Amino acid sequence: MSDLIFDDIGSYPLPEGVTKEWMESAFSKRNNDEKLFSVIGSAFSQKLDAGVQVATYPQFQDMNQQFLSIINDPECVEEPFKVKEDKARILELDILEEAAAEYRDKTGEKPDVRVCVTGPLELYLKEFGGTQYTDILNLLAVSIDRFISNSIKSAKNFNIRTVSIDEPSIGINPQIMFTDAELVEALTTATSYAGKQNMDVEIHLHSPLHYKIPCDTPNINVIGVESAANPSYLDLIDRKVLEDTDSFLRVGVARTDIFNLASVLNEKYNTNVWKDTQYLPEIVTEMETPDVITKRLEKAYSIFGERIKYVGPDCGLGSWPTQEIAGQLLTNVARGIENFCK
Repeated sequence: MSDLIFDDIGSYPLPEGVTKEWMESAFSKRNNDEKLFSVIGSAFSQKLDAGVQVATYPQFQDMNQQFLSIINDPECVEEPFKVKEDKARILELDILEEAAAEYRDKTGEKPDVRVCVTGPLELYLKEFGGTQYTDILNLLAVSIDRFISNSIKSAKNFNIRTVSIDEPSIGINPQIMFTDAELVEALTTATSYAGKQNMDVEIHLHSPLHYKIPCDTPNINVIGVESAANPSYLDLIDRKVLEDTDSFLRVGVARTDIFNLASVLNEKYNTNVWKDTQYLPEIVTEMETPDVITKRLEKAYSIFGERIKYVGPDCGLGSWPTQEIAGQLLTNVARGIENFCK
């Protein structure tokens, strides 16, 4: 039980006074790098301070455009949808080097980092919807593998412990026209380099309905399940399938569906907590507490035991109202895990 690893999904609230529009402009124009770097470095440090063991680089960009803006740039590709190796870079990881160096100086150790990349299917659906061009899907997979490869090779002041492929549409989107075998092939290509390294490769799903697809993908060994908000999702997974394919779970033990959580408070106080914000802290002081998180972990562990390898919040925290509340949720998860492991 002490081997459980606490990671997060990636997105995080912006600090007060910084807007999404400002961030989008800062990323595209690169005309205020000092402030941009500070926002990203600070968010990363907050995750580490909260106790996240394998923190994802703070994701403030659109998950699709972050990669498609490079893949669709004629100057950055060898051929359509196949990014040049030297252009396949995740800017946020370069930015993290300074914050990671400070952490290393303070603790004597490099921090462990989780690299999240948008999966080839998700990028394909954004560009082409419900069509079936398998060659393009596989070219996108090659590009994603190059982003991952560059990230691993370039890291200096941190260790890339985990790579995660973000494929929320699998199990949810009815537009998917590819066969399971075609998806396995694309996911295998996208994780080719990571699979050869001594690290875990996750897939982040919003529904585990088709969890057998990643189980059948050689390089993917951890399947993410958003089970805090949807406990019944655990019923869809057969422990024997995990054992037979040597697959593990990343179990969500803290809810991140902030609008549903806020609606409970709206009803309780007959108000709109997005305007009457005094009640919002109850989400982390009364609702998503360490005790609640521990109980969820106990329930999941009673079913899957040591097939659970990672735990953390269900999804990203980018929609949460403040960094303070988001940070407290992460702290609560750390305490919940600690209580479980005693």
